[in-house]
Amino acid sequence: MTQLTSDISVAPTWLWAAFSVGILILLIIDLSLFGKSSHKNPRKIALIESGIWIAIALLFNLWFGFTYGKELGLEFFTGYLVEKSLSVDNLFIILLIFSAFKIPGAFQHRILFYGVLGAIVLRAFFIILGAQLLQWFHWILYIFGAILVVTAIKFLRDTKEKTDVTESWSFRFLKRIIPTTSVCSENRFFVMENGIRKATPLFLALVMIEMTDLIFAVDSIPAVFAITQDAFVAFGSNILAVLGLRALYFVLADWVGKLRYLKPALAAVLGFIGIKMLLIDFFKIPSSVSLIVIFSILFIAAVGSWYVARKEAPC
Repeated sequence: MTQLTSDISVAPTWLWAAFSVGILILLIIDLSLFGKSSHKNPRKIALIESGIWIAIALLFNLWFGFTYGKELGLEFFTGYLVEKSLSVDNLFIILLIFSAFKIPGAFQHRILFYGVLGAIVLRAFFIILGAQLLQWFHWILYIFGAILVVTAIKFLRDTKEKTDVTESWSFRFLKRIIPTTSVCSENRFFVMENGIRKATPLFLALVMIEMTDLIFAVDSIPAVFAITQDAFVAFGSNILAVLGLRALYFVLADWVGKLRYLKPALAAVLGFIGIKMLLIDFFKIPSSVSLIVIFSILFIAAVGSWYVARKEAPC
């Protein structure tokens, strides 16, 4: 394990272990403090919790930068910023899933908690695998870059039509192999009906969220490796961005659809870092420049969305 971590990151084995244990403790605290209530989280509580997650990420980023160098610190923050932005886009899909399965607000917290937990495990696996592959095959960088450019074009061509997740092949396959019920009266993933154990809409929504995150990982993992090739920087920034997703959902759920310029902004960000990756052996763009470009794109998109929404609001 020590040899593996030293090959793919400057972070020692003890930091990997301590970070993983710390994330687990934070998840347990999160479930204990916010997961027992059967009522929908008030916006104020969700805002405070989201602020706490962001503060934890930034403090860790600050410590990491002081300990392992300014360059890695900038890469960590840039990776966090990109992954957090992609997570906001993911919230729109989660909204569609909850709407399709008619999940009451009181039950959404539990689904999101386990959804985040599953996302952490998936991301950790793919990041470690990706980092090791980059050590063995440098040309994979060009594949990652091409994926990001193609994704950027796809984002620009996306329509605003809502997708019915219940019509997807994955949902139909799930319904065939698992007995299901439409009962959603309790905060449970499975119930007994006529002596048969059946999956509730909560479980179906959870599976669809995990599958959606798996698809999003195809974009986010190459994106973070375009910013850094240090496995711990990629892992830490990605996981800390995902951790705040559940709280962020309750903050942004009512108006995430109003971020009309989010897709074009993400397209520009992914296109930029995709081109950066394709040019990495010919021209290396400094981390500070990447951070300024990405932050500027996202800031302009956020302000533009807010301004247009304000102008269109009835007087």
